[in-house]
Amino acid sequence: MTKHNQHVGSDFDDFLAEEALLEEVTAIALKRVIAWQLEEARIARGLGKTAMAERMRTSRSQLNRILDETDTSLTLESLSKAAQAVGYRIKIELEAA
Repeated sequence: MTKHNQHVGSDFDDFLAEEALLEEVTAIALKRVIAWQLEEARIARGLGKTAMAERMRTSRSQLNRILDETDTSLTLESLSKAAQAVGYRIKIELEAA
């Protein structure tokens, strides 16, 4: 008797949803992209982390948390301040699943 794999033919999002991991994995992926974009913008502007933190009126340790791609506890206010510090603004949109 052959063993049937229940995931054959489904997509990866379906698998993650079935394992109750979709939200967590999505949040981590989004944070990695955001952290990477902020870091690239910081470097392109020639800003050191201390200068960026000063522009945000926050501490360097707070900035490090914002740029930490694994820390998903980012507030919209912190994200907005970080984006403004490197000359960007935030655009958030929802799309149907």
